[in-house]
Amino acid sequence: MRRKIPSTAALVSFEAAARHESFTKAAEELALTQSAICRQIAGLESFLGIQLFRRTRRGVKLTEAGLAYARRVAAQLDAVERDTLAVMSQQGAQNIELAVVPSFGTQWLLPRLAEFQRLQPQITVNLSSRTRPFLFADTSFDAAIHFGDGEWSGTEAHFLMPENSLPVCSPLLLGARQTLSAAEIARLPLLQQSTRPYAWRQWFNKQGLNMPQDLNGPRYELFSMLAQAASHAMGVALIPPFLIERELSDGRLKIASPHTVPTDKGYYLIIPERTVESAALRCFRDWLRQAAHAYQLENHP
Repeated sequence: MRRKIPSTAALVSFEAAARHESFTKAAEELALTQSAICRQIAGLESFLGIQLFRRTRRGVKLTEAGLAYARRVAAQLDAVERDTLAVMSQQGAQNIELAVVPSFGTQWLLPRLAEFQRLQPQITVNLSSRTRPFLFADTSFDAAIHFGDGEWSGTEAHFLMPENSLPVCSPLLLGARQTLSAAEIARLPLLQQSTRPYAWRQWFNKQGLNMPQDLNGPRYELFSMLAQAASHAMGVALIPPFLIERELSDGRLKIASPHTVPTDKGYYLIIPERTVESAALRCFRDWLRQAAHAYQLENHP
C-alpha cells in the first residue's frame, strides 16, 4: 500500500514558510520564487485536506493545525538531516553506535577512549546515553554498556567490572575524622540513587544494622547527580569509586567508610546477535575488556 506521505519539496517549503511565517522569506531561503512556494503549500493543504495558513493583509499566519503540524514536520526533517549526515560521514570509516549508561560513559569510558582512537584511528565510537534496557531491533545501536546481570535476550554479554559502591561525602561532613562509623553515617542525610533504591539498606544490613531511615533522603537518577550533591555537603552517597576518580583525587569527595555494598550485578558490554561479527566491534570489545581488566588489577590487586 502506498504510504500517505507528502513530497519532500512540499514539506521543506512548508517548514521554511512556517518558521518565517512568510512565503517571501521562505522563497529567499530556498532560492525559489514566491509563486513556487505558494504552489507547494497549496498542494500540501490539498493533500492534507486542512488549511495550514490564514491569508491576511500583512501576509500569512499559521492556523492552529498548521502550527501543530509545523512542529512535527520540523522535528522529522531535523532527524532526516541528522541521519543523512551520519550516513555521509561513514564513507571510508567504521562507526560504532554505542548506548551507554551516562555516568559510566562520562566518568570512566570517555577519559580512556582517546587511547582507543589512537590505537584504531579508523574506528569512530559514537556514544548515546540510555539508562534502561531496550530492544536493539528498534534502534540503530551496535552495542550497549549496561548495568545489570548480563541477561539480555538475543545478545552476547561481556562482563567488564563490578560496581562496589562506597559511602562518600564532602570533607566538610568528615571534619577532622578520617572515616565514619555506620552509626555516624546513619545520622547524616542519605542521598539515594533512584535506580538502586535499596542500596543503603543493603549497606547497613552488611554492617549488622537495621536503620528505619535507610530509604529516606533525596533521590537522584544519575551517579553524577549524586556526586554533585555529595560534594556540596548535602549528605552521604553510595558511589563506585571509578565514577568519581576526579572528585576523589582533587579532594571534593572523601571516602567515609571502606565498606562496600554487596551486589551480584555489574557493568557489561552487550552485543546483539546481528553485530557480533563486526570486525570494528570485536576490536572495540577486546580493547574495552582489556582496559576494564587493567583497571581492576590496578585498583584491586
